[in-house]
Amino acid sequence: MELNYPLIFTPILQDRIWGGTKLRDDLGKDIPTPTTGESWELSAVPGNVSVVKNGAFAGKPLTDLLEQFPDEVLGTAVHARFGKQFPLLFKFLDAREDLSIQVHPNDALAKERHNSFGKTEMWYVMQADEGSRIIVGFNHKSSAEEYLEKLESKQLIDILNQVPAKKGDVYFLETGTIHAIGGGIVIAEIQQTSDITYRIYDWDRVDANGNGRELHVEQALDAMNYDLTDTEKQYQKVENKSNTMVDCPYFTTNYLPLTDTVEVNKTGESFTVYICTEGEYTVTADNAAHSFKKGDTILVPAALKGYTLSGNATLLEIYIS
Repeated sequence: MELNYPLIFTPILQDRIWGGTKLRDDLGKDIPTPTTGESWELSAVPGNVSVVKNGAFAGKPLTDLLEQFPDEVLGTAVHARFGKQFPLLFKFLDAREDLSIQVHPNDALAKERHNSFGKTEMWYVMQADEGSRIIVGFNHKSSAEEYLEKLESKQLIDILNQVPAKKGDVYFLETGTIHAIGGGIVIAEIQQTSDITYRIYDWDRVDANGNGRELHVEQALDAMNYDLTDTEKQYQKVENKSNTMVDCPYFTTNYLPLTDTVEVNKTGESFTVYICTEGEYTVTADNAAHSFKKGDTILVPAALKGYTLSGNATLLEIYIS
């Protein structure tokens, strides 16, 4: 069998204390609970490995494909750099309530403490209720001392940068950036393959048994960047063209507003992922047409070097350069 078609995976749906129903209502996911906060679209995180949903490889876990076809799936350059590991994780998040205020460690700290990648990530706002906001970074140059003092007095929010959220906003969060997604927002998230989060403050929430979630205040101290950070990204929206949003060592993400047919030619060095945030489109490869819609995340294996995209859709295009 050849890896000559775009792969779509069965979503891994995660219940969260802050989750809601928009993953079903807006994106058509078959959510198991009314507090479903995350849909892991493409994951090789141990315990949460994606399984192919379509075509000749249906039923096959992503990790099996990587073991069997590392160059064909990942690409020659990505395979050489990461071995048979899938280096990125793709999610949709529905924040009915505010997420916890948190921070992620960098590669060195994550490796030392957790034998994991760090967690550089980006957010694309797919939907935002009126009055919703994002918390990203401090609103002035801070310090560990000030952070602890404000946390202790329950005034942490006073020193954080809160910005109104609207559809189409893009935030790039380097490791160490304190952050939280506010309630009323649906996000497409692209991140390193890591599930390491240091939760700092959880709004004093408790579960049905009266228990709060674990906090990681001390671990966060030396993981955090106390300087001002520039997180919001501006980008062009030229139709039928890949417009760069984020270009970092871990991934490149482009904005591709599709209204016609676009021919794509790749080198075979990296896989490509497309997240459809609006509309419907078709990928044509090897004389076969494959149709996708809003809420679909697909993996185009690196072995598939030439294909066309056609339709009327808004796509995020991600690869490693």
